[in-house]
Amino acid sequence: MGLTSKKVLCLAVACAVLLFIGTVWLWPRLARRNWRAVGGRVGLLLGTQLALFASVGLAANQAFGFYAGWADLFGQEKDQGVVVDHTGRGGPGGPLEVLATAGMRGAGGSTPRTGGQIQKVDIIGRTTHIATPAYVYLPPEYFQARYRARTFPVAVVLTGYPGTAQALVTKLHYPRTAGELAREGRMQPMVLVMLRPTVAPPRDTECVDIPGGPQTETFFAKDLPDALLAHYRVAGKPGGWGIIGDSTGGYCALKLAMHHPGVYAAGAGLSPYYKAPVDPTTGDLFHGNKGLRDRADLWWCLNHLPAPDTSLLVTSSRIGESDYKATLKFIQRVEAAKLTRISSIILESGGHNFNTWRREIPATLQWISGRLSDR
Repeated sequence: MGLTSKKVLCLAVACAVLLFIGTVWLWPRLARRNWRAVGGRVGLLLGTQLALFASVGLAANQAFGFYAGWADLFGQEKDQGVVVDHTGRGGPGGPLEVLATAGMRGAGGSTPRTGGQIQKVDIIGRTTHIATPAYVYLPPEYFQARYRARTFPVAVVLTGYPGTAQALVTKLHYPRTAGELAREGRMQPMVLVMLRPTVAPPRDTECVDIPGGPQTETFFAKDLPDALLAHYRVAGKPGGWGIIGDSTGGYCALKLAMHHPGVYAAGAGLSPYYKAPVDPTTGDLFHGNKGLRDRADLWWCLNHLPAPDTSLLVTSSRIGESDYKATLKFIQRVEAAKLTRISSIILESGGHNFNTWRREIPATLQWISGRLSDR
């Protein structure tokens, strides 16, 4: 029986109930002061609590989709995702302040020229006045003399909600993976800009320009690229920029690529959803503005707006992801568009968690690298 099976949950609940009844029934017999009675009381209490915790954990996993199976739970799922193209047009100081730098170990050591560098930065939007921290990964080639006149393509990488930008470095290993793939010749050297879409914490703005509130979409579509272009030797727009995200970040990545194809030539959503939710974490995003609400609905965009000239990648799992059917439907809808190109990574199993996304990131980086230019 699988981890997400209702039978497993029912069995855990039944065990908890039976152990509770057994504890109540047998307690008088175990009231004596000898080691057998004490051991019996400890065993019943411990067994009841373990069964109760297992029931709660299984129920929470079914509700939120953290893990798809036992192998996923124990970190035994290692097979990496494979990109499947569904169209034939795809190819294989001022607003920014650097706060700290850290080297990465490469084949020849940990200097910037051999391993690259991670910079912790603060970014302030000149038009939106949004301020947010981020991490910028600069590949080794950025510091090498033979590339001194070269500009580098950029991938903006977003977390889910609430998420932390640091997790993209320490948990999802984006810089390390990008460095390894570039050394192996499987992707071009790229600059990664890693941050969370929660630019007005603790509010979840869903990358929407909120009337009278944070102009989050404008920040990612204008202020962020302008800040990076002013500070780093990166490729200009269009064609040199892509965007990747997981969960909420995945929704934002798809939306930004669809709304702003002149900025983001490619957008990858790992376990995304396709319509901005309105809940206690978001508050009132649209203030009754139907136009804004429609633009935040990617289904509406596909049905009512001209197809954007961009490339999209979506990922999901047949077992463990609640968005699987919606993702297949999204692929079909985009396939019908004449300009938009769509690819996918579909795993056999994988929950809505870091382990699943780590399996998809190498193929995602290769995919987005093949769709960006360095000019």
